[in-house]
Amino acid sequence: MAESNGLLEPTLEFVFELRVEVSEPIRVGRTASEDLNVTPIVGGTIDGPRLRGKVLGVGADWWVTRGATTQLDARYLIEAEDGSAIDVVNRGYWHAGPELEKRLFGGEAVGEDELYYRTAFAFQTGSEAHRWLTEAQFVGYARPEPGFVCIRVFRLG
Repeated sequence: MAESNGLLEPTLEFVFELRVEVSEPIRVGRTASEDLNVTPIVGGTIDGPRLRGKVLGVGADWWVTRGATTQLDARYLIEAEDGSAIDVVNRGYWHAGPELEKRLFGGEAVGEDELYYRTAFAFQTGSEAHRWLTEAQFVGYARPEPGFVCIRVFRLG
């Protein structure tokens, strides 16, 4: 029998998909090394085995591009089907080379496997039914769709 060293291999449990509706980004400014923009969040949906509801039109994603990498910092509210409010902090990274960005901006659909668009979540809520969101780490695989950012959210085990 193999000896256990107490180390775990990570597992992921799919919990829901966010379809976050966004409006046009607001450009804040550019320096020699970075470009800051803010994308308002105006709505959306949540659908999955552990959570259903809607994304409220409250919040935005502040993103800074440095070279080919964009750092994301989004904060918004979601409302579960039972009416519970849940605060979302979602931070991550987007990285696409020039050819992939050209395809994206040309309106071509790009899969999660082609684009490094990964996020990590922190949730806050006073709802006992949704307390599980505040007690674990969640990660997301994101992809852009016209007018939306779609994120499949997983609980890290």
